[in-house]
Amino acid sequence: MSTVEQIEAALRALPARERKRLVKTLPTLFPELSGDASWDRIIRDDRPRPALSQLLDEAEASVCEDPARLTQFRAVRGTARA
Repeated sequence: MSTVEQIEAALRALPARERKRLVKTLPTLFPELSGDASWDRIIRDDRPRPALSQLLDEAEASVCEDPARLTQFRAVRGTARA
């Protein structure tokens, strides 16, 4: 059994409460798990993404046509602000 397999087995054996605590601390152990690090990786990735670029261009054009649509986008995401 490899060290990774041993660690995985130990993690599975943890009580739910300890697993929840570990989930909260994992980003400090592995910075690559933090949301900011993930977004940084995506932003710095210079590979072409035509479908994503098209989607973002369309969303930007839509909001430029009618800025009120931004409020609609926020409401869909649950971040509407009064």
